[in-house]
Amino acid sequence: MARPKKTDAPELGNAQDLTAGLIERLKCPPGKTQVFLRDTKAPGLRVRATAASTKNPKGLKAFVYEAKLNRQTIRRTIGDVRVWGIEAARTEARRLAVVVRSDGDDPRELERQQNAAKATELAAATAKAQADIEQALTVGDLWPRYLTEGKPKRKDAWKPGYRASLDVMAAPGGVPKKRGQGLTRPGPIYPLLALALGEVTEDALQLWFEREAKAGRHQAARALMMFRGFLRWCAGRPEYRKLIDRDAGKAPAILENLPSNTKRTDAIEAAQLPGWWQGVEQLNNRTASAYLKALVLTGARKEELAGLTWANVDFPWRKLTIADKVDQTRTIPLTPYLAQLLATLPRINAFVFASASKAGRISDTRASHAKALQSAAMDGLTIHGLRRSFSLLGEAAGAPAGAIAQVMGHKPSATAEGYRPRSVDALRPYLEKVEAHILEQAGVRFDAKATPGVLRVVGA
Repeated sequence: MARPKKTDAPELGNAQDLTAGLIERLKCPPGKTQVFLRDTKAPGLRVRATAASTKNPKGLKAFVYEAKLNRQTIRRTIGDVRVWGIEAARTEARRLAVVVRSDGDDPRELERQQNAAKATELAAATAKAQADIEQALTVGDLWPRYLTEGKPKRKDAWKPGYRASLDVMAAPGGVPKKRGQGLTRPGPIYPLLALALGEVTEDALQLWFEREAKAGRHQAARALMMFRGFLRWCAGRPEYRKLIDRDAGKAPAILENLPSNTKRTDAIEAAQLPGWWQGVEQLNNRTASAYLKALVLTGARKEELAGLTWANVDFPWRKLTIADKVDQTRTIPLTPYLAQLLATLPRINAFVFASASKAGRISDTRASHAKALQSAAMDGLTIHGLRRSFSLLGEAAGAPAGAIAQVMGHKPSATAEGYRPRSVDALRPYLEKVEAHILEQAGVRFDAKATPGVLRVVGA
């Protein structure tokens, strides 16, 4: 028999002493999907050649191990011939043969078990690493994200005043005081920023609240309400829900020590109005004096009126456009006395009630109001009480409840006389009637026809 040429394809019917040349010449013939070339030195070792395809125009070649197990042929791929050497493939084939013959195990199943064990081990390690990260996650880590994403329900963003309060409550302190000597103390929420989420428990919050309440119970209570908002936000996010106790701030020991939440009812009584008005009139700070009067005459919230700009005062058409808690803005009539009062104020900047502070506008009139109250021998009347005073005095003047509510910026409702929005001109007679009643009760007379800017007020 003639010896085959070195360029001929290897004979597949008999085992061969595998060489690089034989493997190179091995081809999968047309009409077949794969063929195997057996090795003589490592029983069970095969070289598999697959048919050419679009993805692999020359086909693929790989070392495989083949054996009989439980009367079935099993194959286990060892590796690509371009990666594995012949001797390395023989060594792996012999190892697999020992597994099959001595233990009767299927190498493929062993490999699946090993891979499953590795996957389980990796998953456990990943879970532990994640648990360690979560365990170390602190309130301070999430607080900036809460300030960005934790806006109230049905609102596009935090109210500027509340957002500023959140910053103050969580401030580290240690900066020079704007008023007085010394440095500011840390905000009530600041100590909580160092706690891991899992450490925010009822006991931890109780100890924190008791400590902060010594400096001020009302401030501590407000900080608690704000922090409970943070807990609700965490509980609403799947990634933090299991790490936080949403109800930690509702511990009985905390709730029992909260200051009374009785709604304030302070307001100026009719008999007190002359004394209060005179006390305000005597203030050295004319801007603060005008501001306090305007609060009583409009029923506006203090921040709404403090932010009033000259651009939103329409003297010709007698209208004021101010910021609103419910809507973006609301427009109300500019009554005669208030128009003349505003016209007397100097135009220092864009704000009507301007000041030399960084904000450029009046911000805190409690000290001025306290002087006026002392002069009037009154006590317990808050700035917000002036807003309630407008409501009560407006009712006494005979203005409809709906008109009063609209001027004050209350959320529309169907209570009382049946609230319905009115135009500015429709509101004007009611608000002028309220203003006239307030001035009458305060003992104030003025010339409604005088040129704005030359207001002269004379006691009755």
